[in-house]
Amino acid sequence: MSRERYFPRLLLLEILVILVAIVFLSPFYFVLANSVKPFGAIIKNAASWPETFYYQNYIEAWEEVEFPIVLLNSLIVTVFSVGGMVLLGAAAAWRMVRRPHIFSRIIFVLFVAAMVIPFQSVMIPMVKVAKVIGLTNTRPGVIIIYFGFGMPLTVFLLHGFVKGVPRELEESAYIDGCTTIQSFFFVVLPLLRIMIVTVIILQSLWIWNDFLLPALILFSRRLHTIPLGVFRFFGQHMDRWNFALATLTMGMFPIIVFFLFLQKYVIRGVTAGSVKG
Repeated sequence: MSRERYFPRLLLLEILVILVAIVFLSPFYFVLANSVKPFGAIIKNAASWPETFYYQNYIEAWEEVEFPIVLLNSLIVTVFSVGGMVLLGAAAAWRMVRRPHIFSRIIFVLFVAAMVIPFQSVMIPMVKVAKVIGLTNTRPGVIIIYFGFGMPLTVFLLHGFVKGVPRELEESAYIDGCTTIQSFFFVVLPLLRIMIVTVIILQSLWIWNDFLLPALILFSRRLHTIPLGVFRFFGQHMDRWNFALATLTMGMFPIIVFFLFLQKYVIRGVTAGSVKG
């Protein structure tokens, strides 16, 4: 009786979940299917399944966009930006929690307030300041700017998580001879791994797919990231969708693999933290 009562409801829920999954996965179908079509076939019917797989798109896009270079640029910018955000953000959050002074509270409020400022409202002054201090058209320049825009969210997420770390663990480390820096790296950081992985996923997805900031800062083709490389196929007189979608497919594959790899550790950390004793 119980199975008969709940079976229609579960069936309806499963159908609803499948429909939602199809809606969310449909962009991947359009990108993958059209990346192996000639340009004429895309214009004729972008929703159709490829009649023949035209892999020449990938070869020509690889050569024209110089994909190894743009891939390396994206990797360098993403790795160093996210790594710096995590390290500096965790240290700042830990310091503000462990030193609950009025200035620490003011700084935290400023971090939170910075999260609501839209990038478009500050991008023109930001470009002018970056040009004056020599941060334009350099990888370190765009990495430093990403620090500024990504630090508020990083500090906000880690600040609440640091509050759950018992102070007694750090005091025990001090008794065993650890310095303040050693206790932070060997006691606090390992306990923040769940939230650190979450921050890494969020910030990596943002920086890897970001187009506007690199477009404003990086002028040289040798410094272009993957989104800027995709933009090369869109011109005033013609949009080469077949090459752009092939480049987009090659560019999204590493970040998807990276996301799936870290997602496993997030689930493992949550389940491990739910078991006591």
